[in-house]
Amino acid sequence: MFAVIKTGGKQYRVAAGDVIKVEKLEAEAGATLTFSDVLATGDGDNVTIGAPLVDGASVTAEVLEQTRAKKIIIFKKKRRQNYRRKNGHRQHLTVLRITGVSAA
Repeated sequence: MFAVIKTGGKQYRVAAGDVIKVEKLEAEAGATLTFSDVLATGDGDNVTIGAPLVDGASVTAEVLEQTRAKKIIIFKKKRRQNYRRKNGHRQHLTVLRITGVSAA
């Protein structure tokens, strides 16, 4: 069984046992989270799509760790203007293990 959840402005297709990285959530390692923003659920050919959410569906996950993504470099330049700006960014992430998907 799978579900499509929404968190951090993004959508993720998850099933029990999956390990995903999402935008930072305020939770300690070992905590259990429940996502009620389920957009779709499915089991084989039987797919339920919400309008916009599936009523009664939820996904539970365990927080494995809080981490940061690989550094990306932002470099801006305008030629012949002596304009150069260099900046870096590392996004904070939460690593989750999906423990269960329950449909309506």
